[in-house]
Amino acid sequence: MADIAGGVELEAFRTEARSWLEANFPASLRGRPGVASALMDGLVPEGDVLAWKQAMGAKGWGTPTWPAEYGGGGLSPQQARVLQQEMGRIGAFNPLTFGMGVTMIGPTILDYGTEEQKRQHIPPIARGEVRWCVGYSEPNAGSDLASLQMKCEDAGDHWVITGQKTWTSGAQYSDWCGALVRTDPSAKKHDGISFMLIDMHQPAIETRPIALIAGASPFCETFFTEATASKDGLLGKLNGGWTVGKRLLQHERASQTGGSTGPKPLALHAVAKRYVELDAEGRIADTDLRTRLTQHLMDAKVHGLTLARVAAESKDASGATTTASILKNSATNVAQTRAELTLEIMGHQGLGWEGDTFAPEEIETVRSWLGGKAMSIYGGSVEIQNNIISKRILGLPDTTQSS
Repeated sequence: MADIAGGVELEAFRTEARSWLEANFPASLRGRPGVASALMDGLVPEGDVLAWKQAMGAKGWGTPTWPAEYGGGGLSPQQARVLQQEMGRIGAFNPLTFGMGVTMIGPTILDYGTEEQKRQHIPPIARGEVRWCVGYSEPNAGSDLASLQMKCEDAGDHWVITGQKTWTSGAQYSDWCGALVRTDPSAKKHDGISFMLIDMHQPAIETRPIALIAGASPFCETFFTEATASKDGLLGKLNGGWTVGKRLLQHERASQTGGSTGPKPLALHAVAKRYVELDAEGRIADTDLRTRLTQHLMDAKVHGLTLARVAAESKDASGATTTASILKNSATNVAQTRAELTLEIMGHQGLGWEGDTFAPEEIETVRSWLGGKAMSIYGGSVEIQNNIISKRILGLPDTTQSS
């Protein structure tokens, strides 16, 4: 009987969600997945995009499973999946999931923050009012993250921070930074690290965007020259930042598994039928391409089913575990293979950078293909994920320590 009652409640929620989305998601944004990716690249929302962001933030559905007391939706994991399905049905995207506040910092504050930190930081993140970046990598501390050297000293009523971070995505747009800093240089490298919440609006912090081959510049070099953080900027325990930092990375990898709410790209077989020769039965004439496309579609389906299974087996669908490493690598493979196939299918039309002879989606294809190469590195490289999988899931001998 409980299952029946639960099913009835979910269907009632589905009706509510469908009605609200139909009334609030602007018709002008339907079928425009490029708008969602532009938010990642620093687009300042205006017009219908801004209205949609504000509506989702006010409803709490931009962070559907976060506690309602902090501005989240307060939904169960099952309700959140229904909401995702209904958004996918009309091609809606979540305008808040493209920020690090929602995907990384917010969940980590909910895990480790004091009540005061939660009430200060979580509501504006849930409403989409602030932007966050993450300060992890340094010029000499990439995959070996625990080698970081950015210094943080106790100045009595505040912290003083000096050093450099690199690959800080969105730092040039951010209001706050969640950074790993070294608070005890005499301790073992994993033990002398703390996690600090830093206000980016101060002259002691300089950001320099790094130009990328894809055209956009989401990454930055960020310099801290005696920057300050308030005493309550310490998240978690002093010198206990390695634990906090690893948890954030789990949240990041979980957000990169391909399970986020957003508009679905045009089916690849439909793209193929627009650009390549078909046989008399309407199939792709090139049997090798047809075989590789079929294999990709099978891999994508397997990834989606695995993602759904992990969510269903989790006590909290928003929780991050080491299985995120498996899904992150799988999502990377699926996304990069799709990009390669799309480029091949479009032929020379998939190599355009600009000009009237290329459709917008064709230009976006080559930029996405180039930008997608970074998936193998950010959020922990493929090799790092393989190490985590081998040690923490398969139980193989642990000969090194990694993030």
